Amino acid sequence: MAEYREEDGSLHGKAPLAPDLRIVLVETSHPGNIGSAARAMKVMGLERLVLVRPHRFPDAQATALASGAEDLLERAEVYDDLAAALADCRRVYGTTARDRHIAWPQLTARPAAAEIVALGASAPVAILFGNERVGLSNRELDLCQCLIQIPTAEAYRSLNLAQAVQILAYELLLAQRETRHPAPSVLETAAPRAAMEGFYGHLAQVLRQAGFLQAPRETHMMRRLRRLFDRARPDLNEVYILRGILTEVERWAQMDKGDGHRL
Repeated sequence: MAEYREEDGSLHGKAPLAPDLRIVLVETSHPGNIGSAARAMKVMGLERLVLVRPHRFPDAQATALASGAEDLLERAEVYDDLAAALADCRRVYGTTARDRHIAWPQLTARPAAAEIVALGASAPVAILFGNERVGLSNRELDLCQCLIQIPTAEAYRSLNLAQAVQILAYELLLAQRETRHPAPSVLETAAPRAAMEGFYGHLAQVLRQAGFLQAPRETHMMRRLRRLFDRARPDLNEVYILRGILTEVERWAQMDKGDGHRL
């Protein structure tokens, strides 16, 4: 196992504790990939593994391939709902190999790791990895504020799930070692994802009632609105203000309907 040497910044000693970061595997098909991902995490100092709707877990194959990281499997958090797994996160990164039509902010692995260490020093952050065959769906990516791509050779781009986890875990370890005294995180005051998802649901409801959201553009428009508000990073009080505005619009619309008018 590689070690970290403090005096010259090389890998030659125990890694420091990671920031409040969770690795989230979504609908993993093969239990061996869960075990291999746990091993990849532990050797780079990451401890928090979250599983969303794993096809088979716990499983002997996961335990066998964890190879010394069985404690991560024992502590793994298992959820049926991705939004619930991310409820307290301040920022969520989604890994993807595909180009997207919506302009999500997008980084490659190395700058993403530097940003995650800087932003996640004192606020919960998550990195999502999708199903081995289809990756993350657009609906799952809607919960992300930034996408991460791992550069590969043009001729062959296929990465195993555990390999992708290993690459990002390695980049995170290097970024941690280079960031001796991280600046205060701008995410400390950002509203958690549960509050933001509640706001997005409320916003969509009001915009439908107003006639602004209409099929087939509704999904596309809401993704753009998510990007807009995610860039702003409102705090919890600001989310409450925004929802208060929406509530007053709803109240006014109901009063207006009583007078025979339409919003």
